[in-house]
Amino acid sequence: MTIGRLRAACYSATAVVLGILLLALVAVTFTDVAGRYLFAAPLPGGPELTELLVMAVVFGGLPALCLDDGHITADLVTQRLGPAGLAIQLVLARLASAAVLGLAGWQLWKIGLRLSGYGQTTVFLKLPLGPVAQAASLICGVSALVVLAMVILRVERAK
Repeated sequence: MTIGRLRAACYSATAVVLGILLLALVAVTFTDVAGRYLFAAPLPGGPELTELLVMAVVFGGLPALCLDDGHITADLVTQRLGPAGLAIQLVLARLASAAVLGLAGWQLWKIGLRLSGYGQTTVFLKLPLGPVAQAASLICGVSALVVLAMVILRVERAK
């Protein structure tokens, strides 16, 4: 499988999953607001569901974002670099991204263990928070591995 096909498959899968999550987020928000203002009865646990769905959207798109070199860049200096300079800049940016993602994943895992140890749950719905943090940690880890693989395999910048 070529990198282009892998990117396309990742984009398609991510688009479907994130589309479903965003529709759920819209439904929860609409139901909560309509219930609050029309019936004086907000959706029980609506704010908690909203927070969890927003987190799922952010972390759910992270591997595809990394595969697309979707990090934020400023072209103040890099516009003047030649092809060799741009290649070095790309490798350094990917290494920095992998390091930050790895660090974030490690810290999220530790937080997840701590939350699980305390038995921490959401206030209203009583959903356990440890596994949520650990899922985010795993996604960060996978994203870091994706970026490192792109460095090792010398994958071209996404167009």
